[in-house]
Amino acid sequence: MSEAALLFLIPLAPLAGVLINGAIGRRLARALLGPLACLAALVSFGAAALLLTRLLALPDAARLIRHEYYDWLFAGDFAARFALRFDPLSATMALVVTGVGLLIHIYSIGYMAHDPGPRRFFAYLNLFLAAMLILVLADNFVLMFVGWEGVGLCSYLLIGFWFHKPSAAAAGRKAFVVNRIGDFGFLLAIFLIYSALGSVDYGPVFEDAGRLAGSAAALAIPLLLFVGAIGKSAQIPLYVWLPDAMEGPTPVSALIHAATMVTAGVYMVARCAALYELAPLAQTVVAVTGVLTALLAATIGLAQFDIKRVLAYSTVSQLGYMFVAVGVGAYSAGIFHLVTHAFFKALLFLGAGAVIHALHEQQDLRRMGGLKAKLPITYWTMLIATLAISGLPPLSGFFSKDAILAAAFEHAWLLWGLGTVTAALTSFYMFRLMLLAFHGQSREPHAYQRAHEAPAVMWLPLALLAAGAALSGTLGVPEFLGGSNRLARFLAPVVGAPETHLSHAAELGLTAVAIAAALLGLGLAYLRYQRRENPLAGEEQGAARQLLIHKYYVDEAYGRLFVQPTFALAQALWRGFDVVVIDGAVNGLAKLAALAGRGLGRLQTGRVPTYISILLLGAVALLWAWVGRWVF
Repeated sequence: MSEAALLFLIPLAPLAGVLINGAIGRRLARALLGPLACLAALVSFGAAALLLTRLLALPDAARLIRHEYYDWLFAGDFAARFALRFDPLSATMALVVTGVGLLIHIYSIGYMAHDPGPRRFFAYLNLFLAAMLILVLADNFVLMFVGWEGVGLCSYLLIGFWFHKPSAAAAGRKAFVVNRIGDFGFLLAIFLIYSALGSVDYGPVFEDAGRLAGSAAALAIPLLLFVGAIGKSAQIPLYVWLPDAMEGPTPVSALIHAATMVTAGVYMVARCAALYELAPLAQTVVAVTGVLTALLAATIGLAQFDIKRVLAYSTVSQLGYMFVAVGVGAYSAGIFHLVTHAFFKALLFLGAGAVIHALHEQQDLRRMGGLKAKLPITYWTMLIATLAISGLPPLSGFFSKDAILAAAFEHAWLLWGLGTVTAALTSFYMFRLMLLAFHGQSREPHAYQRAHEAPAVMWLPLALLAAGAALSGTLGVPEFLGGSNRLARFLAPVVGAPETHLSHAAELGLTAVAIAAALLGLGLAYLRYQRRENPLAGEEQGAARQLLIHKYYVDEAYGRLFVQPTFALAQALWRGFDVVVIDGAVNGLAKLAALAGRGLGRLQTGRVPTYISILLLGAVALLWAWVGRWVF
């Protein structure tokens, strides 16, 4: 198969799955719906893997497979073609999206086995995959924006999948509205790129980016692009939609948080490295926003009781780390953490789904405990993911998070310090989750007695993801630990080679501090939740803890500052303009027509003499008017 055909097949396969499940799914046996969606994801993954082998056969500097399929949008001098590119960055993203996405699809067969809407669910899941693949394979900003909006639409559809639940419908609307705020910034950036450089294609834009040096556009473009990233990747102040995304089915949470949507912002900033390098202030904004988001979300995660919500704030925090990396110019480190995070975060969410499935939809950590004996596969796989996200060696998160902290240290000590504190908090709240859910005594004996391990179709993806969480760190083992940092070298033609001025001794010292921070968080969690007879004592007491439980009251503040005034304005416009002016005008015309009809209706008497009299009066009036013209 030609390279052009393979490249087109990557997004086409899941789109075909959407069409099959969406168009003829009603006629298919229920047992075929999930496997068909999985087959579409598998074909897409296979095409991406095969294309990667052809990419690797090219010289490093020439690793680009690009094809223009047809002329798409033309208006005057503006042109945007449907063109796809497969370079080291898009190849990495495509393999993560399709590989992790495939495992989530397989897991969903078991998780959604008894749901009444499997056809709709798997069609949405395939559509999500297709939209993300268009986003990462696009060769211009307009086509990227199509994928960007596509994942936003799919998030709305999947978060609100159980639309009969008011909370799920509200969460879907919230995600949709908040993302539109960020997307407005992204759209303005595209307009400005075309205005300043005369093109929206990646090649000409990045090659000519130097022309912008010193101009206002050089700062405005990356900042506006980052506004889009803030919305899509849930950073301050637009992070509030992501925790509410837990209202969707758990596989949806895994797909959004691990493999697809929230990583789009990180990918976009890395893709636009040439633009960000022209604006150090924009890079600083990215890094500072990332570290503050990481710290804020980690503190909130300390006090949450919903097992999925803890993981949601963990995602927000880990995304902050990625933005710290791309903000300080360590683009390959940010993408490296994106890859490792995809494995361990998907594993954590799917493991949480297995716990919820075993406890018959129970998500409250206060009503769990002692599940290690009942769910041994879930426990051990989630423990691997917990060790990885905590940054403990030799698992994947250790290497990727250490690369980010080292880059942050070289750029600014404050970034490194806040990132290290966040690493300790991450270790604490993740081991808090594990200890409350799996250790100690069950706090819900009735549910505990009925708990059971997930079926093979669910635990097999957990095992494969655990292998990825354990081994994916080998892609980026640094030289001072005896590795060759293969992923960074692979990405170098697109994002540049990483530069470091730290000695091996300094890097080893930073690594030791990072490990110590992770161990500190683990030790404090053990003392607090394992050694105490009642680990939940005092968990909801104190003003500080209440502040964390209520997430700093940010949602309440947004409600008062934005939501309630918007509703009040809508009510006023409805009552004052819609009802009075618009409805008044329409109803007034209707009343006027009715009045005229009643008046004219009185002339319809049905009597011939009346009609003759009216005819004569009309004739006399016409005669009088004619005579009057000559007399007067």
